[in-house]
Amino acid sequence: MKITLSVIKADIGGYVGHSESHPDILAKAEECLARHKKSGLLVDYHVTKCGDDLQLIMTHQRGEENEEIHRLAWDTFVEGTKLAKTLGLYGAGQDLLSDAFSGNVKGMGPGIAEMEIEERKSEPVLIFMADKTSSGAWNMPLYKMFADPFNSIGLVIALSMHEGFSFEVHDVKDHKKITLNSPEEIYDLLIYIGAPGRYAVKAVYSRATGEIAAVSSTQRLSLIAGRYVGKDDPVCIVRSQGVFPAVGEVLEPFAFPHLVEGWMRGSHHGPFMPVSVADSIPSRFDGPPRVTCLGFQLTEGKLVGPRDMFADISFDNARQQANDVADYMRRHGPFEPHRLPLEEMEYTTMPEIAEKLAFRFEDLQE
Repeated sequence: MKITLSVIKADIGGYVGHSESHPDILAKAEECLARHKKSGLLVDYHVTKCGDDLQLIMTHQRGEENEEIHRLAWDTFVEGTKLAKTLGLYGAGQDLLSDAFSGNVKGMGPGIAEMEIEERKSEPVLIFMADKTSSGAWNMPLYKMFADPFNSIGLVIALSMHEGFSFEVHDVKDHKKITLNSPEEIYDLLIYIGAPGRYAVKAVYSRATGEIAAVSSTQRLSLIAGRYVGKDDPVCIVRSQGVFPAVGEVLEPFAFPHLVEGWMRGSHHGPFMPVSVADSIPSRFDGPPRVTCLGFQLTEGKLVGPRDMFADISFDNARQQANDVADYMRRHGPFEPHRLPLEEMEYTTMPEIAEKLAFRFEDLQE
């Protein structure tokens, strides 16, 4: 059975500040999607949140980039924004960068990850959602899942994975893409994805079967809007078991809270803290950046679940480590490497300050 799994998210208003999603917003989205499941447009859905981001998880048989599905998501975000304004929520509708739907939510602000698959007899899928970070945050975890045998032992001992995986990498600034194969091109791959501010892993494919293994959202809000409007808060879908890494191998990279862009005003580096959905309430310096994961068994398009994969004491050490790293990074205050480098500050007040003070710079006398 061919099924499309679409995860579309947007920040349409924070409660309080940028820290949480209001329960009435989730209820409004539930109402909208339930109506379209009843009409037959959706096979199934699940509404959730990560921090102040509304997350729409939907299954259907309309394929990727379908106008009806994208319109449903857009209309849900618009309805939610109206409610957010009546509640006085912070930044109501901030991710909606257009006044009218134009056939596809790409380039309009919301983050999107979609894959059309031929459903297997058993189809475990893991949906990762992030808050207070950028689209490149998935680079290291996806590399570890699909290319690092120290993380995924299946690359060594499972014949189904032994041929490796191919990585589709997007240059989010020049709007180009390249596909690189592991294991033979991992050094070339790391040159690019080791710079997550510019290069992001869009998708991963099994080289044994050609099937899609993972897909992420690569939208950069600041590049779309031309100004700072909040971080990208990306989403990522990963299939597991069989020709793909086991569930445990997919989750293992998040036991290390690596540094990502984002945090306060989207202008800092901070540890990527794995948390349950209930704990995705980043409030310390608007952070630290959070990642949640919901697991489902996909069966004839039905989302059996979810299971909250990070609501597990085995991630307690990662959370403690993230808090310790947050303490360390915060002590740098406005200095790098806590603050992002200047080239990443082009959508903040930096250009205005540079222009204001330009006449005071003098040439050095050599």
